[in-house]
Amino acid sequence: MEPDGSSSRASKSRERCVMAFRKSHRCAASAAPPREAPFGRALLLGAALLASLHGRATRAETMGSALAKAYVGNPDLNQQRANVWARDEDVAKAAGGMRPKLNASVNGGPQFNRLRQPAGRNGFNERLYVTEQIIGEPRAAGFVLSQPLFDGWRTDNSVRQAESGVFAARATMRLTEQTTLQNAATAYMNVLRDTAVLGLRKNNIAVLKEQLRVTRHRQELGELSLTDVAQAQAALAHAEMEANSAEATLATSAANFRQVVGVEPQHLEPAATIEHLLPKSSGEAIGIALAEHPSVVAARHQVDAAESAVKVGEGALLPTVSANLQVNQQYESYFGIPGTRQLTAQVSGALNVPIYQGGVEYASVRQAKAQLSQARFNADLQRDAARAAVVSSFSQLKMAIGSIAAGRVAVKAAEVALKGVRDEAQLGQRTTLDVLNAQQALLNARVDLVSAQRDRIVAAYASLAAVGRLSAEQLRLETTIYDAASHLEKARGKWFGLDGPGDN
Repeated sequence: MEPDGSSSRASKSRERCVMAFRKSHRCAASAAPPREAPFGRALLLGAALLASLHGRATRAETMGSALAKAYVGNPDLNQQRANVWARDEDVAKAAGGMRPKLNASVNGGPQFNRLRQPAGRNGFNERLYVTEQIIGEPRAAGFVLSQPLFDGWRTDNSVRQAESGVFAARATMRLTEQTTLQNAATAYMNVLRDTAVLGLRKNNIAVLKEQLRVTRHRQELGELSLTDVAQAQAALAHAEMEANSAEATLATSAANFRQVVGVEPQHLEPAATIEHLLPKSSGEAIGIALAEHPSVVAARHQVDAAESAVKVGEGALLPTVSANLQVNQQYESYFGIPGTRQLTAQVSGALNVPIYQGGVEYASVRQAKAQLSQARFNADLQRDAARAAVVSSFSQLKMAIGSIAAGRVAVKAAEVALKGVRDEAQLGQRTTLDVLNAQQALLNARVDLVSAQRDRIVAAYASLAAVGRLSAEQLRLETTIYDAASHLEKARGKWFGLDGPGDN
C-alpha cells in the first residue's frame, strides 16, 4: 500500500531532521580540540587562542624565557639583592673596629686679653699694677692618630656576626628567588590553563548553539516540545555565563603574570614538567631540604650570628689597649701675644679596664644568650616547616599525575557516552536533556583534565622549591646569574669611597 502525500512529507521532514542532527554531531566533533600533545591538547588550544587574542607575536614566550625575565626584573627579588648589598657593609663596619682612627682639627679667631700684673708699691706703700691689653689671633692645628691594639676580641666576633648576617640575608634572597620563580611558573600555567578553559567554553557555546538550532527545527516538526527548546536555551545561557566568567579569570591571571614576570603574556608555548630535576623519593628530598632549603640555611646562619653576638657582649667586660699619637701646633696661643708659638707632640699608650658600668654589659650578655635560644628554636621550626613542605608538595605532584591519568580516561569515556546518547536521541530513546547533560559532562571532564595538567607542572615547581633547589642555575635559564660573593669581597677590603653597587 502506498503512503499518502502527508505521510511522505512527514517522513522526508524526519529524514532532513536526522541529517541536520548528524551534521550537528560532525560540527561538534570538528570543533573539538586537536589531539593532545604530551602536555595536553587543551593547553595547545589555549596557547593558540592566546596568540589569537594578543595578535601575532614576534617571538614565542616559553616557560624558560618568562622565568628569566622574572629572575632579572622582579622588584621583590631586586629588593632582596639590595638588602644583601646593605648587609655586606656590616662586615666593613665591623672590621673598622681594629683599623686606625685619624682626626684633624683647625681652629682660630680674634682674641682680646686684658692683663693686669703687680708692679710693686708707691711711696705710700700702696700696691701698683700694670695693665696691658692684647688683641691677637690665636690659631691652632693638630691631629690625633689612634690605633687599637686589643679590644677583647670584639672586632673579630663582630666580623663573624656580620658575615653570618650576610649569609642569612643571601639565604633569604634565595628564598625570594625560589618564591619568584615558583610564582612566575604558576602564573604562566594559570594563563595557559585559563586560556584553554576559555577556548573549551567558547567551543561549547558553538556546539550548544547548533544544538539549539536543531532542537528548534525538530520542535517545529512536532518531534520535540517547547520544554526541549527551553532546556537547550538554558544550557546555552549557562555556557555563555561560564565563558564570561572564564574571560574574567583569564584577565586576572594575565594581570598576575604581568606583575610577576614584568611583561604581558603573549603567545605562550606549552610548558614541560621538571620532574627530572627532583630527587627519586620523598625521603631523599627531605634530607636535601633539611640541608639546603634557604629558610633552613638562613636560620642556621642566624644561630651563628647570635653566638657571635654573645661573644661580642662578653668582650665588653675585657680591657682594651690602644696606641695614640697626638701633634698640635699653636700660634699666638699664649694670651694671644703676637709671635708666640707652641708645638706639642705626644706618643702614648692607653689601657682601659672596665670594672663596673652600671650592669649594662651583663644585661647585654644575658639578652644575647636569650636571643641565641630564640634563634635555635627558630632553626628547629624551619626544619619542621621544610619537612612538611616536601611531604605536601610531593603528595600534590603525585595526586596531579594520577588525576591526569584518570582525567584522560574520563574524557575518552565522556566522548563515547556523548556519541551514544546522541545516537540514541536520534532514535527517540534519549531526551534533549540527556544530550545536554552528556555534553556538559564532556566539557567538565576536559576542563578537569586541563586543570590537572596545569597542577602537575605547578606541583613539580613547588616540589623543587620545597627541596630548596628551585634556582636559575638548576633550571639553566638563559640569563646572567647574580653573583653575591663579589660585592662582599669588594666591601670587605674597601677602606675609602662612597660609591655603592648601584652607582655608576
